[in-house]
Amino acid sequence: MTEDWSAVAEAMNARAAELALKQKELATRSGVSLAIVREMQQGRIQRRRNRRTLEALSIALDWHPQHLTAVLQGKTPPEAEPLVTAAEDPLVPLLNTIIRELRGLRAQVGALTNRLDDGSHRKD
Repeated sequence: MTEDWSAVAEAMNARAAELALKQKELATRSGVSLAIVREMQQGRIQRRRNRRTLEALSIALDWHPQHLTAVLQGKTPPEAEPLVTAAEDPLVPLLNTIIRELRGLRAQVGALTNRLDDGSHRKD
């Protein structure tokens, strides 16, 4: 399977610009190191990444968790879950905020797990 890392870089850059996110903000929101965010946005270092890294970045960019994986594989990304409008229920905005925070926390836990996994492999 062909992987298109330049398409991932283009998608990340376009979305970050759309959301007015700087690299450091994207790194913080995703729990992915600033160095990896830079590498991926510059598209110069094209190497396999853990699927959780792509998920964390997708979530931080307010996309479906599988968005960047689909872009990498040349597939059409899945649609993000539509948000219910506040007119339908006054609690919906609060719940959507909680959901976004939980996704961010999940992404950060995944990134920390990656770091722990990488650290355990270095000791071998």
